[in-house]
Amino acid sequence: MSVTTPREARYRRHRRVRARLSGTTGRPRLCVFRSLGHVYAQLIDDERGHTMATASTLDATLKNELEGKNKTEQAKLVGGLIARRGLEAGIKQVVFDRGGYVYHGRVKALAEAAREAGLVF
Repeated sequence: MSVTTPREARYRRHRRVRARLSGTTGRPRLCVFRSLGHVYAQLIDDERGHTMATASTLDATLKNELEGKNKTEQAKLVGGLIARRGLEAGIKQVVFDRGGYVYHGRVKALAEAAREAGLVF
């Protein structure tokens, strides 16, 4: 019996989902990565292998807004920012890639904020 770490389990879930899910130029993949202190989001065109837009809690445009907020509230701001940047790039529809994480907490907050800001998925 092999022991699986939580990170290995997430990688396995992510690979399983990525086998069926891919972003196109017309409908890129909204990929979420969650670290212990930050959350990152990218709009990725897998056909060309290009990242079309990015947002994270390390973004300079969000620096002042993030102070004093908990991580879930910060994820909401990142979701709104990635949606705005996507809409500026002409992207309205995306495929949501939760990255092997449970759709709960920061991942859910980011997704709902992106939907409220205008992305369709």
